[in-house]
Amino acid sequence: MALAGVRVIELAGLAPAPFCGMILADFGAKVIRVDRTKFATAVDTQARGKQSVAINLKSTEGVALLRKLCVQSDVVLEPYRKGVMEKLGLGPKELLKENPCLIYARLTGYGQSGPYATAAGHDINYLAISGLLSRLGRSGEKPYAPLNLLADFAGGGLTCALGIVLALLERTRSGKGQVIDTSMVEGAAYVGSFIWKSRRIGLWDHPKGENMLDSGAPFYDTYQTSDGKYMAVGAIEPQFYRQLLKGLELDDKELPEQMSVSDWPELRRIFTKCFASKTQEDWSRIFDGTDACVTPVLSFEQVSSHPHNQERASFIKDSSGEESPRPAPVLSRTPAEPCLASDPVIGEHTVEVLEEYGFTSAEINQMLAAGVVECNAVKAKL
Repeated sequence: MALAGVRVIELAGLAPAPFCGMILADFGAKVIRVDRTKFATAVDTQARGKQSVAINLKSTEGVALLRKLCVQSDVVLEPYRKGVMEKLGLGPKELLKENPCLIYARLTGYGQSGPYATAAGHDINYLAISGLLSRLGRSGEKPYAPLNLLADFAGGGLTCALGIVLALLERTRSGKGQVIDTSMVEGAAYVGSFIWKSRRIGLWDHPKGENMLDSGAPFYDTYQTSDGKYMAVGAIEPQFYRQLLKGLELDDKELPEQMSVSDWPELRRIFTKCFASKTQEDWSRIFDGTDACVTPVLSFEQVSSHPHNQERASFIKDSSGEESPRPAPVLSRTPAEPCLASDPVIGEHTVEVLEEYGFTSAEINQMLAAGVVECNAVKAKL
């Protein structure tokens, strides 16, 4: 795979960093998640393909061990608040001094500088500070965050993974590592670059929820069908809009002009009535094979059986039968080969990983006895 041979130390965290680690693992990197000891509970639902080592970072021996793992790796991925790693003596200054080739990726909400750098927050807060949240929501309603996808995962985990891959590429030329400062605020804002840079062409002249692409236009919206499901409509261009009207059996001569903003409420009323007259399956049959840009809004239960997704094998099942999206994008020569085994339990690979990093059996047994590390006796290969 594309990242084969890359060793990553991922400090256990929530959501964005685990997603970043999963991306790297899916494409071939060896990702070692460092978990806490003392009966820690695994909350990493993005653990596919990773290994787990449990280290007691409250002990000086545990910190020293983690330092050895970090300086023998290609990437360190840490999701802590600013200053936490420095207090442990594991900041980028110390680790890059020992390993100048190290890629040190820091993934936080507000970044490593600025008055909010040490503040707590979640996706909705980062989205608010990025400016994007002010543009999300229906007309006349309060802003709303679309799940926790934009800041946590797009602006955070995915952006950080991109930064790591870029730094690894640059290292092939310079032979040097570097520090990646991933701010979920800035990542979310960057994902929203189109909105920022298209303001001057009139796409966002109206208040929130009243523009063409934010549910203001009746030809770019969702509509309920007679069976309580939904269809998504994105018929912006005139040629696509004509096919939408044809499928709905509407005569454009009897309708307001498509781009007459003042008539959009009336058009929406007409479209709503039309879509409510048939089932989702009926409308799919009518619009499939056309360029009307009308598609069913698929549920998680429907998505993998849709003919398009089915043919491309866009969704996969792990060994327990749990379904999830296949890694994207698809590479022609070195595609991702996601691990379909069960996610690792905390400390499952402690012994195995330490052996790979050059520790002897005697040293490992001594650390186990002293509580510096823990190993899951049920699943680990002792």
